[in-house]
Amino acid sequence: MRFTIDMPENPLIRRCNCTICAMKGVVMMDVPMSMLNITQGKDALTPYTFGSGEAKHRFCSICGIHPFHQLRSEPDHYGVNIACIDGTSIYDFAEVPVFDGESHPADTGEARYVGVMRYQKFSG
Repeated sequence: MRFTIDMPENPLIRRCNCTICAMKGVVMMDVPMSMLNITQGKDALTPYTFGSGEAKHRFCSICGIHPFHQLRSEPDHYGVNIACIDGTSIYDFAEVPVFDGESHPADTGEARYVGVMRYQKFSG
């Protein structure tokens, strides 16, 4: 499966602490759906939903990777897995805010962050 994205001018990079995101460990970038174009293997994408069914997670049925999902909080956006973007690594980011998906804004009326994940490269 391959896709291209038009890089947002000020990309929102984050993690999420909801049950599935915490297990996947994905660092994601929010991208309007119109800015993502699947160029190969669309038929290999398998959808997965749970709970409210509003977030639509996509997995590659060939390799098992989670490349992106339709966000529950912004249904016209994808949360794109940073590790699936050529030339980008989750380790490019010293700090990544953690979104409170456990207490989702669709349920609580309030979007908030609960922490930050840090990466510090060892020197030596």
